[in-house]
Parts: sequence; structure tokens; C-alpha cells
Amino acid sequence: MVTTSVPEAYRECERITRERARNFSYGIRLLPGPKRRALSAVYAFARRVDDIGDGDLPATEKLRLLAEARTALHHASPRSGDPVLVALADAESRLALPMSAFDELIDGCEADVRGTKYLTFDDLRHYCRCVAGSIGRLSLAVFGTADRAVAERRADSLGVALQLTNILRDVREDHGNGRVYLPAEDLQRFGVHLVPGEPGPVASDADGLARLVRFEVGRAEQWYREGFALLPMLDRRSRACCASMSGIYHEVLQAIAAQPSRALRRRTSLPAWRKAGVAARSLAGMAP
Repeated sequence: MVTTSVPEAYRECERITRERARNFSYGIRLLPGPKRRALSAVYAFARRVDDIGDGDLPATEKLRLLAEARTALHHASPRSGDPVLVALADAESRLALPMSAFDELIDGCEADVRGTKYLTFDDLRHYCRCVAGSIGRLSLAVFGTADRAVAERRADSLGVALQLTNILRDVREDHGNGRVYLPAEDLQRFGVHLVPGEPGPVASDADGLARLVRFEVGRAEQWYREGFALLPMLDRRSRACCASMSGIYHEVLQAIAAQPSRALRRRTSLPAWRKAGVAARSLAGMAP
């Protein structure tokens, strides 16, 4: 087995983060070196899991690869040949990362592969906590805080807010890939027809879709309010990192709210200069 040194492993994780992270990288660069490297390792493994779930392989093969990733995670060590696992093992030993959170992330990805449907918001909230709240808890272990129990609840709420933003941002792309995350009870309430494998809403559904999006935006804003209470519990650089990442997503949500009927026509995103502005304000203590 070819071994990888810990410094080499972290450099590879940072490369993956630079090249693959869109919004995440704006915040992570604000951290001091040791925390930045550890969070890069978290991102690199999460990216690996997401890539399996979003790939083109048959569902059975995806599930097999996810099971292998789960097993490899729990056998990660500094002697692994895999740089991501080497970096994670080192980060866990230094920061007591809650590695079981990765199991929740994989659970959520498996739900995607199986085509799980969400009938109620409670169903969707569980999924959000798996795929985003898990990363929040891992990030919190890197940041550090005096009151871990309270901070974890707030990090979990922020994760739900971020994932709801993702769902609204990607509703068109997800529907095209055969996935619908918006709860069936909400679709029915607003008279929106959105079913995997079937055409999306027609022009006559535009008003209902706009009202649905505004409703979901309001729901996400409630979770942001709870989640942003985490920021004062973090040290300055960690607070800047968290504020930058969450602030970018919050601005995406606000852009969606400004033009809700566009949700199924195009993916809402921010230009790089605007993301950089959020990061700069976060470092100065002015955001979100």
C-alpha cells in the first residue's frame, strides 16, 4: 500500500476544496491553518459521498459504493493510502470529530439514491438534518465552543436552513434528475404539480408556484434565525467562516424570494464578487 503523509493528505483535501467547493470555500479560507485543513478534510469526504449519489451509475452500484465509503470511514487511519481518510483520521484525533455524523450524511445520500419521497415537512426536516445538519456538527467540532450542547442545536438549525435554500435553488435541476424534495403536502396545498419523471408545472401553475416558493422561503428564514444564534458562540475567525458560508446561502434565498416564479426556470446563484463581499463583511464582523 502506498502511504500518504499527513501534510500531503491535507494538501490534497485543500485542493479538492478549492476546486470543487462553490460557496463553502469562501468561508473556509477565513480560518487559521489547522482549522482550515481539518474542515477541508470534512468537505473532501462529504464531496466524495455526494459525487457517488449524484453520479451516473445504477442505483445498486451507488449503494454498494456508499456502503464501501461507510466502511472505509470507520477504518480510517494515518496509515491509509487514501489521503482524504488520512487527513480525517488526523483531524479526528486532534479535534474529536463526531464521525457518526458522516453516517447520517451517507444515510441521506442513500435516501436520494432510493428516490425517497417526502410527504410532510417533518420527513424533509429529517433528511435536511442528515445531509446538512451533520456537516454543521462536524464543522462545530472544528470551530470549538464553550457550550457544545446548545451550539449543536443551533448548528443543526442552520444546517436545515442551508439545505432548504439548496432545495429551492436546485428545484429545476433536481426535478430533471427525478428528485422532488418539496413536501407533497405543500405541493398539494398550493396546487403545484411536481412529480419525478413527469413534466413540471405549466404556465397556469405559476401563481401557485410563486406562493409555494414564498412559503418555503419564510420557513427557511425561521431556521436561519435560530441558526444565526450560533455565531456569537464562536471565536472571531470561526464566526467569520460560518457567517460567510451561511451569509452567501442566505443571500441566495433572498434572491429567490425576490423572483419566486423563476424557481423552475433557472438556478439562482450569486456572482463571485458578491460572494467575496459577504466573506469580507463576515471577517469584519458585519454579516450576516
